[in-house]
Amino acid sequence: MSKPRVSIFTLVLVAALTAASGSAFAQARPSIAAAPSSAPPVAASPADTALEAVGPGDMVKVTVFRNPDLTTDARVTDQGTIFFPLIGEVQVAGLTPQQASKRIADQLSRGKFVVNPEVQVSIAAVHSRQVSVLGNVAKPGRYPIDSVNRRVSDFVAAAGGMAAAGADAVTVVQVRDGRETKTDVDLAQMFRSGNLAANLELAPGDTIYVHRAPMVYVYGEVNKAGAYRLEPNMTVMQAIALGGGINTRGTERGVQIHRKDRNGGTSKLAAKLTDEVRVDDVVYVKESLF
Repeated sequence: MSKPRVSIFTLVLVAALTAASGSAFAQARPSIAAAPSSAPPVAASPADTALEAVGPGDMVKVTVFRNPDLTTDARVTDQGTIFFPLIGEVQVAGLTPQQASKRIADQLSRGKFVVNPEVQVSIAAVHSRQVSVLGNVAKPGRYPIDSVNRRVSDFVAAAGGMAAAGADAVTVVQVRDGRETKTDVDLAQMFRSGNLAANLELAPGDTIYVHRAPMVYVYGEVNKAGAYRLEPNMTVMQAIALGGGINTRGTERGVQIHRKDRNGGTSKLAAKLTDEVRVDDVVYVKESLF
C-alpha cells in the first residue's frame, strides 16, 4: 500500500507557520517575566498613622513568640516609655504597634537576649486619644479615636445611639489652635439629604453633646399620661394618640393646650384636634360632664 504524498507547498506552509509561532512566543516571554509579581503596597497617610500610634497613658500588651516569660502588660508613661524585661526602658509613644514591635525586637536581638525574636505589641486600652460623648445617648463616656472611628456619626453609634429622649441635633465642641468652636449637626437631616459634609472629622479631646429632644406633655383623661417626643407638625390628635387616647371619662370637647408665653407665664387655649402643638406644650383632656 503506497504512502500518501505531501506536496512541497504544504511542507513550506507548515514550516512558515512554525517559525512565525516560535518568533511570537519568543517575543511574548520577556513581557511575562518582566511583569511584577505584586503591586507595591499603599502607604498609610500620616494622619492615619497618628491615629493608630501608641500614646502616653495607653495600656499595651507585648508578646514574644516562644518566650512566654517575656509577656508584658504595661502602661505608657507620661514620657512615652514602657519598661520591658531584659532591655529596660523603651520609647514607644508616637509609634504604631508594628513599629513598636520592631523596636523591641531589634533591641532584644542586639543584646543577644533572644535569637530571631518575633514580637507583637497590641494596644489593650486607649487613653491618649479619646472623644467624649455626653448628653442623651445610651452609653455616655469617652471613646477612642482611630483611623476607622473618626467622625461624629461613628462616636454616636459607639455610644449606643440616641436615647429615647435624645434629639436629632448634636453640638460638637472642638479646640483648634487655642480657639474653641461649637458646631450644631442635625444628623437626621444629614442622612435624609445624603449630604455628609456636616459629618465632621474629630480629633482627640473633642466633645459631642446630644441634646434633649423637644417634648410635648399629655395629661388628664388619657390612658397613658406622660412626656412624649415632639415630632414635626404634630397635631393635638397625634399627641393624644401617644398618650394612649382619651379614656372613657374624657371628652374631645374638653381639650386644652397650656402654652408658655414670652413673659414666662402660661396661657390656656381651647384646642381642636387638628391644631398643631409646639415645644413644651401641655395637652390637657378634661373629664366629660355627661
